[in-house]
Amino acid sequence: MSKALRYAEDIDAGMVWVNMHTFLDPAVPFGGMKGSGIGREFGSAFIDDYTELKSVMVRY
Repeated sequence: MSKALRYAEDIDAGMVWVNMHTFLDPAVPFGGMKGSGIGREFGSAFIDDYTELKSVMVRY
């Protein structure tokens, strides 16, 4: 297991499976690395790609 985790840390990949394959959890962000893909999908990470922060101050 330690060898697999070392490998997962060293490679440039958006997702690494150890002892399983093609498991997708909607809570886990998924996306490519570097110029691959168009951003993140799933999880809270993808929301940053589709939203802008805005501050609204109201005196009442």
